[in-house]
Amino acid sequence: MSRGRRRGDRRRLAALLSFAILLGALAASSGSQAAAEKAFVPPGSALQTTKKAVWGLTEHRGASLFPWYRHLGVGIFQTQAHWDEIAPEKRPQDPTDPDDPAYRWPGYLEDAIEEAESYDMKVMLQLIGVPRWANGGKSWQWAPAEPSEFGYFAAAIARKYPSVDLWMIWGEPNRKGNFRPFTGAQPTATKLNKRQRRAPRNYAKLLDAAYDALKHVGAENLVIGGNTYFSGGRTPIIRPFPWIRYMRLPGGSKPRMDMWGHNPYSYRTPNLKSDPSPKGRVDFSDLRRLTKALDRTFPRPRLPLFLSEFGVPTARDLDFKFKVKPRTAAKWVRAAMRIVRRWDRIYTLGWSVPVDTDHNPQGLLDAGLTPKATYNAFKDG
Repeated sequence: MSRGRRRGDRRRLAALLSFAILLGALAASSGSQAAAEKAFVPPGSALQTTKKAVWGLTEHRGASLFPWYRHLGVGIFQTQAHWDEIAPEKRPQDPTDPDDPAYRWPGYLEDAIEEAESYDMKVMLQLIGVPRWANGGKSWQWAPAEPSEFGYFAAAIARKYPSVDLWMIWGEPNRKGNFRPFTGAQPTATKLNKRQRRAPRNYAKLLDAAYDALKHVGAENLVIGGNTYFSGGRTPIIRPFPWIRYMRLPGGSKPRMDMWGHNPYSYRTPNLKSDPSPKGRVDFSDLRRLTKALDRTFPRPRLPLFLSEFGVPTARDLDFKFKVKPRTAAKWVRAAMRIVRRWDRIYTLGWSVPVDTDHNPQGLLDAGLTPKATYNAFKDG
């Protein structure tokens, strides 16, 4: 056997041993699991960086997923806080005070923040949802009658969790299913009529109120706005470019934010030199075109891109209606991570689904917690 062959075998053995140790840590008993996980650093772990983020899931079948996130080099853990669930029944008497009895702070949220920070990860909280008492008895997607009420909630939650300094204002508000009232536009539309303009203008008021409140609590708080979805689907949508154009406050001024959020899902290999996407989409390959549009509308300071959600399905996906082979998926992820690593305009790239589900096969791990081809592509990127 050649010396090079022996070295290759040793490397493969070391990699297998690394994952064996990791799986052992995940399967440990609950009494010793936390201590074992906290002390465990798998050989060859990626350096943790804010260039990598992951969404939401804290455990799978009773086992913590944070050791996996650390092994991937994830530096930001992302999760949601629903105003409609935290203040469901009535307006707090002092809505900026987290100790007001009208607030019901969920234990899972504090647990997730504490665990993420114990693994040296920053936390991004997405603020979303409106209680019925604030929007005239409608569902959580409907904008509040007074945007300032959303700002008060933002101030309260920032005081409740002072270690958090990344705040996303709503998720994909350019989709009807996420934000109302809403009238969608044709895929190629560049101008919006009066009814179509309501959603970006209502969102602008919400965003600016939250920005003002969060900065009042602490200048270190960073506010992520826009938070556009790349395309359409079954739900009516306003594509990202007209959404940017019409996000205006009363009087025509622009809402304030520190970063622009966008979810750049793709049907092709990420490549910034590719032709523009069809039908008004803004996928990963369109990100330079996105920044040019942002710089025309929000010229100073230039807004970094907070790419909160990305994923590539390796089985038929119920949302995107397509799939690619595992090797192709890994190629797409490596291409995306090269762009993220080299372009300082991108603050982070977040993976949307850590573990495969029947509905969404975009996980880095399959349902049995076996790493997929995309796992190492994301880890090494």
